[in-house]
Amino acid sequence: MEPRLKELYKKTVVPAMMEKFGYKNVMEVPRLEKVVINMGVGDAKENPKFLESAMEELAAITGQRPVATVAKKSVAAFKVRAGMKIGAKVTLRGNRMYEFLDRLFNIALPRVRDFRGVSPKSFDGRGNYALGIKEQLIFPEINYDKVEKIRGMDVIIVTTAKTDEEAKELLALLGMPFAKQ
Repeated sequence: MEPRLKELYKKTVVPAMMEKFGYKNVMEVPRLEKVVINMGVGDAKENPKFLESAMEELAAITGQRPVATVAKKSVAAFKVRAGMKIGAKVTLRGNRMYEFLDRLFNIALPRVRDFRGVSPKSFDGRGNYALGIKEQLIFPEINYDKVEKIRGMDVIIVTTAKTDEEAKELLALLGMPFAKQ
C-alpha cells in the first residue's frame, strides 16, 4: 500500500504545480528526493552510551537504522578528536520518507508547544528545506519515561525543485504547516 502523502503527490500536487508553473511535462514537476535527519550528540565523547540511546531513538522515529557520524577535525576547545563518533544520521527515501513526512506534518509538529507553523524562510536557494526540532519528545514513538536526555535534531528535506518558490509550493501542497507572514 502506498503512503498517503505519495498518493496526494500524484493526484493533487502534480496537476496543481503543472498549472501554476506552466510545466509541459509531468517529469518537470519537482518531487521529494530524500529526507536527512541528523542528531548531534556532543555528550558521546564522555559517555558512549549517550550515542547508543540517541541512535535507538532515531531508529524508533524513522523506522531505519541510523549511521554514526564522526568528527572530521580535531577541536581542542570542545575536546574532540578527528574520528570520534559525535552524532547520528538517517537518510530516508521512497515510502519511508513519505511516511515520516506525513507523521512529521500531521502528528509531531502540531504537538510542539505554542506552534504557529514552520518558517517559510528556511530554504537554501536551491529548493531544499532545513528544519530544526528542539526535542525528540514530539514524536509519539518516543517513550517519555525512557528518555535520558532531551536532544534536538535537524530535518533536511531535499527536493528536485530549481527555485525556493517551487519547493515552497510543493511542500505547502503536501501539507507542510508554514507560518503565516
